[in-house]
Amino acid sequence: MIGAYSHPMRPRQTLPALWLLSDARNDAVLEQALAKLPRGSGLVFRHYHLPPEERRARFAKVRRLCRAHGHVAVLAGATRWPADGHYGARMPGRLYLATVHSAREIARANLAGADAVLLSPVFPTRSHPGAATLGPVRFRLLARLSCAPVIALGGMDPRGARALRWPRWAAIDGLS
Repeated sequence: MIGAYSHPMRPRQTLPALWLLSDARNDAVLEQALAKLPRGSGLVFRHYHLPPEERRARFAKVRRLCRAHGHVAVLAGATRWPADGHYGARMPGRLYLATVHSAREIARANLAGADAVLLSPVFPTRSHPGAATLGPVRFRLLARLSCAPVIALGGMDPRGARALRWPRWAAIDGLS
């Protein structure tokens, strides 16, 4: 379950245990949410709702805030803006996070050399209302297939993280 980090991770960079994912729902409170996270947490900046130039400006501002709080700033997509890593796209010399929902997708992430995978949805989530969830047992069975560290995603909050007893987790609403 715990794989070695691949070469894109910077020396002495550790994979955060706690991740905040951003989108239109939490944009208004993003600064406050980042300030409340423990030092060394991570942000996956999505903000697909913004036009490209506004998205770039918003990311630059949020990235500065992440630096001030000692957080890792990961950018969704293959945009070549300065970032600590990328979510869903491999970029040379950067942390690579992949989202997975099945054994097949985990196998693809393993082959692609993902530095970590976000496995979802663990619990019911507002992002995908009514979607089937993995639940704790299936989550753990799938997580064992990953060569990279696994980050639990989907309906996660501090209470769910305690119930799951998993060291790494991410949330949108649960942290904002």
